[in-house]
Amino acid sequence: MIESRQTAKEIFQDIMANPKRKAFGFGAKAALINIDLQKAYTRPDLFSTAYTTDPNQIAHINTLAELCRQLNWPVIWTSVSYSASGHDAGVWGTRSDNADSLQNIKQGSERASLDERLLVNHDQDVFITKKMPSVFFETQLPSLLTWYKIDTVILTGGSTSGCVRASAVESLSRGYRTIVPLECVADKHESYHYANLTDMALKYADVLSHQEVATWLHQKK
Repeated sequence: MIESRQTAKEIFQDIMANPKRKAFGFGAKAALINIDLQKAYTRPDLFSTAYTTDPNQIAHINTLAELCRQLNWPVIWTSVSYSASGHDAGVWGTRSDNADSLQNIKQGSERASLDERLLVNHDQDVFITKKMPSVFFETQLPSLLTWYKIDTVILTGGSTSGCVRASAVESLSRGYRTIVPLECVADKHESYHYANLTDMALKYADVLSHQEVATWLHQKK
């Protein structure tokens, strides 16, 4: 094992400045999947479970969403919520039981609601409720991506170390070119955030600036 006195952020910055592996690259058609941008995770003023990394995260996501809509490419919003009993959280909901616990994000609650700063198109966008970390796990997402002939998945949202990373691993495993716009993902602590960005950049995804992703979408118009 290599030991280092560098912070997770410094290691990530070194990796990005000195890439040692070629990019997966963009394909022909992308889906934008925005993971769990609900108030439980985006509103620190309301909930202790929420976090902010880049203050312009939501604005950048709104831009990417609009560019995808102009191309008639799918814009997908996921959120996590559970029944009154919380039993549908399974073993994931057994580690704690308080107001902030995962299984206590109830269907229809404020914690489950998408952040009102998101520019959502209810007539065009797709909305998925998930129960587990990966957006692919037992949701309609795989069939939607097949129907739309998608070969590239763009992941935003949070947390970087949790549902974003889990979704990136499964996206690659299913054969998709996977893109993570750096400023569009967030986590509770910078160590978790940058360590997992490093892991994804080295193994599972292309970690790019939001501007690089937006430029590619502009070019496809």
